[in-house]
Amino acid sequence: MYSIKVNDLSKTFRLYKKEPGLIGAIHSVFSRKYSDFAALSHVSFQIEEGELIGFIGPNGAGKTTTLKMLSGLLCPSSGSIQVGGFTPFERNTDFLKTISLIMGQKNQLWWDLPPMESFLLNKEIYQISDNEFNNTLQNLTDLLDVGKILHTQVRNLSLGERMKCELIAQLLHNPRILFLDEPTIGLDVIMQKKLREFIREYNKRLHATIILTSHYMDDVKELCKRVIVIDHGKLLFDGNLTDVIKKYSQNKLLSITFSQSFDLNKLKSLGTIIFHEEQQINLEVPRDKSNMVAARLLQEYEIADLNIEEPPIEEIIRSLFSEKKDI
Repeated sequence: MYSIKVNDLSKTFRLYKKEPGLIGAIHSVFSRKYSDFAALSHVSFQIEEGELIGFIGPNGAGKTTTLKMLSGLLCPSSGSIQVGGFTPFERNTDFLKTISLIMGQKNQLWWDLPPMESFLLNKEIYQISDNEFNNTLQNLTDLLDVGKILHTQVRNLSLGERMKCELIAQLLHNPRILFLDEPTIGLDVIMQKKLREFIREYNKRLHATIILTSHYMDDVKELCKRVIVIDHGKLLFDGNLTDVIKKYSQNKLLSITFSQSFDLNKLKSLGTIIFHEEQQINLEVPRDKSNMVAARLLQEYEIADLNIEEPPIEEIIRSLFSEKKDI
């Protein structure tokens, strides 16, 4: 069963272009110039109920625009959208109780009030019963470990604490469809890991459908089996993350720790050295030769540790963008 259906979706913005200076300002009063900007162009995809999808692309690719249309904040220029059986931009009350849009760069809590005040306001907005509110709040505060800060002013909370409370505020009505736009932005590594664990648990516990955008590729690698990649408003790839890695990664990375001295020049004949520090070498080799090179290293050298790894996902996505632009 599909939770989200997007068919031939496009969004064009009309942008006002003003000439610089006072003369330009005067001209604009009598004659304005506009240009059209296609933020999204003929994008189609379907997402099944309970899927956790990575929605990735460079800045300006159209990710946030897509999420805003899926949540009903923007009306598409053409094409159709169905989210949970609803047309988003109609803003049906039952639809709004089904979804939640969480933007890591937007603060939705009342700055001068404690989080609990915002939670109570959302309780009334979403018409949540006392019993359901108390149970959900207890579960979320336990999962995110924020019970001690619910009555502290938002302005006095750390960024990580605020982000946790933002999540709670948007999840009190137990939405089954989540749009997460950069939820871990600005957080330290430990906090990013905790939020990823929470998102994974929420997905499993409620069988929620989740679309996640992030520039932190660890978020995508750890949470998403499937990715949708867009650039300049066009869909470039839709499929398993492992498939995009295999298709657009021609090399593998050998991380080697030597127990003895070694001939650096000899190693250069096996691949490209991309890191060298004391006894540690990172060697990039063709994918189909990685096992052979590893076996040779183990045979000819005293090796303390050796790992065969995929290259960073950022490089793979960059390769995908480059190929599509060349077509």
